[in-house]
Amino acid sequence: MDGHARALGYFALFTEIGLVLFVTTMVGALAGHWLDQQLQTNPLFVVAGFLGGAFLGAVADYRLIARFLKRLDSEDGA
Repeated sequence: MDGHARALGYFALFTEIGLVLFVTTMVGALAGHWLDQQLQTNPLFVVAGFLGGAFLGAVADYRLIARFLKRLDSEDGA
C-alpha cells in the first residue's frame, strides 16, 4: 500500500470513528429524551441513553479499529 492510499485509509477510518460515536450517542440521548417526555422523568433516561449510546459507540469503534489494523497487517505482510 503506497503512502497516498494509506493516508486516505486513515482519513476514512478516523471519519468513520467519529461518525459512529456521534450517531450512537445522539440516538441514545434522543431516545432517552423521548422516553423522559413520555414518563415525565427528566433527565433520567437522557443520561442513561447518552451513556448507553456512548458505550455502544465505543464498542463499535473498537471493533472497527481492530478490523482495520488486522487488514493493514495482512496487506503489509503480503
